[in-house]
Amino acid sequence: MTDYEPDIDDIAAMRRENGGSDLKAFMRDQIRAGQARRDSKPTTAAPPSPPGHRPGAWPTGTSPPGPPPERQIPDGCWDAAVRHYRNTEHHPDQPCDCGNCPPKENR
Repeated sequence: MTDYEPDIDDIAAMRRENGGSDLKAFMRDQIRAGQARRDSKPTTAAPPSPPGHRPGAWPTGTSPPGPPPERQIPDGCWDAAVRHYRNTEHHPDQPCDCGNCPPKENR
């Protein structure tokens, strides 16, 4: 097998000789050499899964992490925010009674 890059003149000469059969044989040799180089690379095996592991699942006895403690919003704040949203969406002409909005005369 040959492992070199042929010149354009070499390819033209191979096409002229024997009706191009030399060029076909040369190209087949090049393909075989490339496949042999690719196939000779060692394959790395995947690391083994831990015992009892279900694919795509969290390990047994664990769970996905929740939100951090600084993002824990008390229920009263959520209720006031929902009440404010509903008041501004459904009753925009009336004063808001969510508890967080200032009185209308101070706005």
